[in-house]
Amino acid sequence: MTDYQTARVSLGVRLRELRGEAGLSGRELAARLDWQPSKVSKLEHGRQTASVEDLRSWARVCGRPQAAEGLLAQLRSLETHYASWRRQLAGGHGPRQRSYSPLDARTRHFRIFEAACVPGLLQTRDYATYMFRRGVRRHRTPDDGNEAVRARMERQGILDLPGKTFHILLWEPALRIRLGPDTVMVEQLSRVVTEIARARAEIGVIPMGVSMDVVPSHGFWVFDDDRVLVETIGAELCLTEDVAIAPYVRMFEELSRSALRGPAAIRLVEAVRRDLGGGAQASPDRK
Repeated sequence: MTDYQTARVSLGVRLRELRGEAGLSGRELAARLDWQPSKVSKLEHGRQTASVEDLRSWARVCGRPQAAEGLLAQLRSLETHYASWRRQLAGGHGPRQRSYSPLDARTRHFRIFEAACVPGLLQTRDYATYMFRRGVRRHRTPDDGNEAVRARMERQGILDLPGKTFHILLWEPALRIRLGPDTVMVEQLSRVVTEIARARAEIGVIPMGVSMDVVPSHGFWVFDDDRVLVETIGAELCLTEDVAIAPYVRMFEELSRSALRGPAAIRLVEAVRRDLGGGAQASPDRK
C-alpha cells in the first residue's frame, strides 16, 4: 500500500470512529448529509478522497464540529502524497517549477527515468515551450509559458552544482514521440547528444528492441533514497515510505542494465535524429 493510500485509509478509519461515537449508521449519516450511502462507504474504506467541506459536514452531523480540524490535518497529510495537477498548477507552471528548489537543493543523488519525453533537466527552450503548452490545455491552467520555460532553464543549473550526481535513463520512445515540430525535435535530440558527451550527468538510452525483465510503464524520479515523484495524467504522487520507494530503486537498477551509454548511446540518438530530420511533419499543436 502506498503512502497516499495508507493515509486515505487512516482518514477513513477516523471518520468511521466519529460516526460510531455518534450512534449513526452509514445510511443515517448519508441521509442527513443528502449523500448517496455509497459515498459514506467509500470514504470510510479509503476508496474516495474527502473534500474539505465533506469533512466539516461529517464532523458537524456527528455532533463533533471541533473534530473537523483534526480531520483536515489528516487530509493535508494525505495531500502531501497526492496532489492534482489542477490544484498544483492553479498559479501557473512557473511557480510549480520553482517549488522544486528546496528538494533539488537537499538532494545529492538524482535517478531519473523517462519513458515518453525528454526530462526537464535536458530540455531545450523550444521543446519545453511545447510541453508547457500541452499542460495548459490539458489541465486548463493559467498560460505563463515564458515564465515556466525560464524557470525550467534555471533549474537545469543544478547539473553544474558540486556534490550532486545524476543518473538519467531514457527509453527510446521518449526520443521518438513527436512532441513538437520536427525542427524542435531535431534540436532537442542534438541537445541530448551534447549532454551525453559533456557527462554532467550519466545518461543511458534503452533501445526499444532490447529484452527486459521489467515493464517501463511510466517515468519516475528518485531523490536520494527517501522520495519518489511519479507523474500521472491527473496528479503527482510523492512516495516517502521505504516500502514504496524500494520497488522504484529496483526498477531503476533493472532498467539501467539494459541501457546504452557513451558512444553507443550517442549513435542511437543520432539515428533517431536522422529519422526525424528527413520529415516535415506539422506540429500537433498546429493541426
